[in-house]
Amino acid sequence: MASGPSDENVENTKRHIRTLVNEITELSKSDAKSAEYYPAVLQRIISALAAAGGAIWLVDGEGNMRLAHQIQMDPSLMQANNQEAMMHGRLLTRLFTQGRAELIPPMSGTGDESGEGNPTRYLLVTAPLVSNKQPVGLLEVMQRPDSPAEAQRGYLRFLEHMTKLMGDWIQGNALQQVSNRQEMWQQSDQFARLVHDNLDLNDTAYTIANEGRRLIECDRVSVAMLKGGKLKVIAISGQDSIENRSNIVQSLNALATKVVRSGEPLWYDGSMVDLPPQIEEAVEDYVDLSHGRTITVLPIRQPERKIEGDVLAARSETSETRTRRDIIGALIVEQIETQLSRQTLEGRVDLVYEHSCRALSNSLSHSQILFMPVWRFLDKMTWMFRGSALPKTAGILGVIAIALLAMFIVPVDFDLEGNGKFKPSVEKNVYAHVDGEVVGVFVKHGEDVKAGQPLLQLKNPELEQQISSVEGEIETQKVRNINAGAARLNQSMSQAERNKNYQEFEESAKTIENKRELLKLYEEKKEKLVRKSEIAGRISTWDVEKVLNARPVVTGQLLMTVFDPTKDWEIEVLMPEKRMRYLDLAMQKALKDGKEYLDVDFILLADSKVTHNARVYPDGISQRAELDAEDGAVVKIRCKPESAAMEKIQRYPEARIIADIKCGKESAAFVWFHEVVEWVRANVWF
Repeated sequence: MASGPSDENVENTKRHIRTLVNEITELSKSDAKSAEYYPAVLQRIISALAAAGGAIWLVDGEGNMRLAHQIQMDPSLMQANNQEAMMHGRLLTRLFTQGRAELIPPMSGTGDESGEGNPTRYLLVTAPLVSNKQPVGLLEVMQRPDSPAEAQRGYLRFLEHMTKLMGDWIQGNALQQVSNRQEMWQQSDQFARLVHDNLDLNDTAYTIANEGRRLIECDRVSVAMLKGGKLKVIAISGQDSIENRSNIVQSLNALATKVVRSGEPLWYDGSMVDLPPQIEEAVEDYVDLSHGRTITVLPIRQPERKIEGDVLAARSETSETRTRRDIIGALIVEQIETQLSRQTLEGRVDLVYEHSCRALSNSLSHSQILFMPVWRFLDKMTWMFRGSALPKTAGILGVIAIALLAMFIVPVDFDLEGNGKFKPSVEKNVYAHVDGEVVGVFVKHGEDVKAGQPLLQLKNPELEQQISSVEGEIETQKVRNINAGAARLNQSMSQAERNKNYQEFEESAKTIENKRELLKLYEEKKEKLVRKSEIAGRISTWDVEKVLNARPVVTGQLLMTVFDPTKDWEIEVLMPEKRMRYLDLAMQKALKDGKEYLDVDFILLADSKVTHNARVYPDGISQRAELDAEDGAVVKIRCKPESAAMEKIQRYPEARIIADIKCGKESAAFVWFHEVVEWVRANVWF
């Protein structure tokens, strides 16, 4: 009955050990970091052996044993000056040198002070760690000393198997580190070549920002340059352009400026301890916007020319010598999501910084050369005069020379263009002669009217009141005049009273005469409340009844337009004043040649496919310039369309046209560029 549970416990133990071994095997095949691998493997080994503790020892570059990880080790064995620790250390050195697995009994040793031994009360089970056939460390497990000899040999075999797995991982990890180091140097070499490949300041800054971010493996790299005593960011990794007015860019400019003024680099990792107040405030403002975990701001100084790119020599340069060099900018490195250690970050940033100093210094010196853009352009153009490109260049230049010569020899039509409108020659505008309100419109758009025909009726209550008031005053003065005249016939009046009545009679008569004159003026105004057509014609104002009915108007306001469709039509061209000199010269030349007009080609914007013909005569050119809201200073020109053209045109008053007045022939260069020359004369030379 007792054998069942015992067998079951043994089977469970074996299953547990197999599980741990499988986990160790998987860990040894993974790409886990040493900080994760050693604790996980050692914990499983101790658990599989049911041991009291253990340690993994590795040999450093100087041949000394270094503790990689330990579990439940006696603290005295890790104290450098402890006698037992030194004894234990000499034991580990011998075991490592012999390169084989051994069992070391508890409390054993040579007995002398310089000897080796196991000062613990545990059985030490040790096995060397071998990578690429070379011992690289030692695995040590502290086991109970009272275990059977057969079990102890099993511990030894198990440990040998585990150290083989660990050796494979150490070898793979070493290869990975070599590969990472090789990749880092390749990236560094590529960064150096790219950053020194261009002497343009902006291109260099963008290369540093983008390639530097890739080399450092951070989230963002920015480059700022010193301009006018302040730093201005000119490149941010991952951005083609910079919005200088944005809050985050302005905050970064302020932070970089304050750090550079202090002369010391800034390594912000979330702590504000020992930061100057002005920098602390700038960091807080920027972190609130960027949410960066770490921010590094390094002042970029002019490099020491005698170092000539030796990074190691640059690192050995004293800080006092470095701070004496002029600052030209700043390199800003930020971590937002990435979490590189300070040591790793410093090494990579230092590499980017050294190349950035020299590249930016060279680019800045290059860009400050006088007329550098001109020299750069001329240098790019010299390829056309080299090798096989020379005949092609000579041929192209010859063609260009012939074309330029032809421009000054070959005559072309010289036309002066102006905007205008198509309108009847007989046209009358109807204006309001008095203030009032439109109470009736008697015509419609497109309706024919006769001369003197009423068009609309205005009403002016104030005028009606004035007329009524004047009529009342006249009646009052009439009564006064009659009474004064009748009083003069009274014989009983004294002479003084007679004189007073006579004076009153004369004053009332004079007042009546003045009031009648005023009433006549008011009556004339009243007659003007009815607006009549001055000519027989047609109403051209659109929807005149709807626009004017019940609408208040003021004196001088345009009410409607009447035109005579039976008379000739004309086009009114608004010629810019600056072109009138050429028009006057062309007209004078035409008159000398016996031609009384200049030909005009025009199109209606409503039908731009058809070109019509007209003529402009000397009396059709206005003698004054006017200001137009669209075309500026213009001179109005009246042109008469030809009869054949009028037959093809659908006549709409005020239809928009574009006219070309023919002014003879001039050289192509003059026709194409005369306005450019005039603009230069007026705005540059004058």
